[in-house]
Amino acid sequence: MLRNLLALRQIAKRTISTTSRRQFENKVPEKQKLFQEDNGMPVHLKGGIADALLYRATMILTVGGTAYAMYELAVASFPKKQD
Repeated sequence: MLRNLLALRQIAKRTISTTSRRQFENKVPEKQKLFQEDNGMPVHLKGGIADALLYRATMILTVGGTAYAMYELAVASFPKKQD
């Protein structure tokens, strides 16, 4: 019991800080150079292969979803005949 109280007291004494313990390298200037470079590539693809894959997946889902919605609208617009 005493041990738990001592541990709680030690935790309570710690100062609360919003800064992280690890210092990270500032990579913003490097990224700015990369994205401001005039190489004819659209800005949404300048991030590398991950951006290209995300772009292609988004395009496939968009085109596929649009085609499926149009198909469902076509099916719904022609009611089945009652025999």
